[in-house]
Amino acid sequence: MRDLPQVGRGTSRRILDLLRRGPMTVDELARPLSLTRTAVRAQLASLLRDGLVEQRDSRRGASKPSHVYGISSQAELLFSRAYVPLLTQLLHVLSLRTSPADFEAIMHEVGRAVLDGRMARGGLAERVAGAGVLLNELGGLTDVERTDGRYVIRSFGCPLAAATTNHPEVCTALESLLGEYIGTKVSKCCDQYDRVRCCFEIPDSGMAGSART
Repeated sequence: MRDLPQVGRGTSRRILDLLRRGPMTVDELARPLSLTRTAVRAQLASLLRDGLVEQRDSRRGASKPSHVYGISSQAELLFSRAYVPLLTQLLHVLSLRTSPADFEAIMHEVGRAVLDGRMARGGLAERVAGAGVLLNELGGLTDVERTDGRYVIRSFGCPLAAATTNHPEVCTALESLLGEYIGTKVSKCCDQYDRVRCCFEIPDSGMAGSART
């Protein structure tokens, strides 16, 4: 998916701004943009491909029904500037009102809930590789290596960097998420000293090596 800075202030961004006001047809978009329907359809095709726009229902027209387009929930997230400060403040208040043990337990529960039953399949190597892909989907940039009897997932950043900078305990949520996904114990080894980078270790021994079908 492209991000909003890449969409810029061109036609694609103007279409998104219009659709944020409500679902519209090609004709309804073409008028304020002073574009042909063909030009609007080309822009919509690109935005649909990138997951920023979605096709809704149809609206009755003079001769045939017209498709109605709306902004996607993913695009709404990209426009929002509220999530990071609200999440950070929520974690700050939560950490003040709970004990360290309770806070960590909550982060474990959050990590497990995010997966919603999603689990990796296959042998341990396949499951660890899948966990690296999962972390990338959440905004990481990972490498997976096997060394000294363990697997290590390293990311060149942290999907939760805005929160973990002041609350490293939040890494526990990702630790639990990956542990549930892989089906074995995962231990965090994140770098908190320079730029926050995720790191998780998975032992390659005993039950950890059994396949999941």
